[in-house]
Amino acid sequence: MDSRRPPLAPVCPTLPEYVRHWAESTPDRRAFTFVEHPAPHSRGVHRTLTWRRLDVRVRALAARLAGQAGPGDRVALLCPQGTEYVTAFLAALAAGTVAVPLYPPGLPGHADRLAGVLADARPSTVVTTSRCLDEVRDVLGPDGPRIVVADQVPDDASRDWRPVPPDAEATAYLQYTSGSTRAPAGVEISHGNVVANARQALTAYGADARPVTCVGWLPLYHDMGLVLSVAAPVARGLLSVLMDPAAFLHEPVRWLRLLSAHPDAVSAAPNFAYDYCAASVSADQKEGLRLDRVTALINGSEPVRPGTADRFHAAFAGQGLAPETHCPSYGLAEATVFVCAARPGEPLSRFALDRDALAAGKALPARPDDPRAVLLAGCGTPAGQRVRVADPVTRALLSEGEVGEIWVQGPNVGRGYWNRGPGDVFGAEFADTAAAPGGWLRTGDLGTVLEGQLVVTGRLKDLIIVDGRNHYPQDVEATAQDADPAVRRDRLAAFAVPGNGVERVVIVAEHARTARLAELDVPAVVRAVRGAVSARHGLRLADVVVVPPGTVPRTSSGKVSRALTRARYLEGAYGGQAGTATGAAG
Repeated sequence: MDSRRPPLAPVCPTLPEYVRHWAESTPDRRAFTFVEHPAPHSRGVHRTLTWRRLDVRVRALAARLAGQAGPGDRVALLCPQGTEYVTAFLAALAAGTVAVPLYPPGLPGHADRLAGVLADARPSTVVTTSRCLDEVRDVLGPDGPRIVVADQVPDDASRDWRPVPPDAEATAYLQYTSGSTRAPAGVEISHGNVVANARQALTAYGADARPVTCVGWLPLYHDMGLVLSVAAPVARGLLSVLMDPAAFLHEPVRWLRLLSAHPDAVSAAPNFAYDYCAASVSADQKEGLRLDRVTALINGSEPVRPGTADRFHAAFAGQGLAPETHCPSYGLAEATVFVCAARPGEPLSRFALDRDALAAGKALPARPDDPRAVLLAGCGTPAGQRVRVADPVTRALLSEGEVGEIWVQGPNVGRGYWNRGPGDVFGAEFADTAAAPGGWLRTGDLGTVLEGQLVVTGRLKDLIIVDGRNHYPQDVEATAQDADPAVRRDRLAAFAVPGNGVERVVIVAEHARTARLAELDVPAVVRAVRGAVSARHGLRLADVVVVPPGTVPRTSSGKVSRALTRARYLEGAYGGQAGTATGAAG
């Protein structure tokens, strides 16, 4: 028997119940390790909690929270990435309160969102750490919520505390959406939702039947980071190894070193991270990496590009990385996170589709070398839930190969938005209820089913419609960033604005960090982008604006926010003339 394999997990109604189970059955096994990088090029300092130690800290903090907040009160987590974040989240659940996973006030570019979420959630209590206490006090003010400092709560705080009886139907936490197309909204995720989705993810990626290690740098306030790095390992008694997102962005090889150091690792990242590693990790840094033992690399949170997977595996084939580890996946906060996934060990599914047919709502095959073909990756099959494609207007059930809105049904689907109810997003019904009975989640995402796999084509609200033809913005953006090396990859937004009774198409693009704004031939870059988009999409761009790195706004999960970029453009934040570069070089 494998000594690393935890005993079979029971079916518990809540995550704190799982923590208690593992603390009693395998107390000395490692539960969470946070790898801190205190200095540039540091290989990391490891800080580990066993299951017994995790349970002690969760119970102590839960007792303190129960004395500060009542059942159902919101508890905002303003902790940095690390083991205190994990214990704070689990303690809020154990205390019967509703956790609100957030981040410290100092996170660059997120102050407005943090203020908006706090105003919406109205927490009675905030959990932070000694390191962040002063800035949290400054943001909350003297009349703000009560503050609990996680690392100052003694172990014996739980001496007279009695755990709240587990209730799978109660709300466990509010997962605020990233806000790529609208203001952030808090999805009510029940204890039953998160346990169900954790088990679905474990099954999808083969982690329910083999001893794997969850390795992650995604922020724990983001749905994919929270479920893969906290909920899933807790539900199965697996080791979770964490690092800070900033440590990854500063030196991406750190992530690969953790994958190399932990056999049978499962990890996740957005599409851009794989391109970033392929382009940034040097030959010297690759020395000593062993990636032949990686179980699954999940690619999600933004459109998955087959070319990115190819570049990543070409870059690290010499380190033994198998192409079959790449798992394109699809999910959203309203479904806790995971919905569909390609399974590890299977080759990447690629689909070359005719662009014109796709714009008309049909997924018809095209030659991969056709310049008008759209290359998309399959996102596998549902993970323990049901997925259908519907006409977003008539709500008719569509057949394989027809493009429509993706609808989801399963035990992982949240109950609605905090303070807003289910609206028309949760509990939707098909026109023919007999064909697909019950309530369904309308995702707002567009896709189709091909060869039994879900293929995501775009976002309904982002769709650009010009002269009656549909254009997917991510497709236009891919063409623009390939038009000139001065355009920074995955840091541009294409969107439509009104003008003279017709939609006008605009691109706002950051220039590459390797180029200085003063030295750029901006008109040449603009001509290249205009020409490429015209030739490939038949679109005339009304404006192309080149801006410094860091100018195009992003959501909390790192995706470009087209909605906010459009709003800033209309406000005149990027200058008034086509092709104008604004701001100073970054």
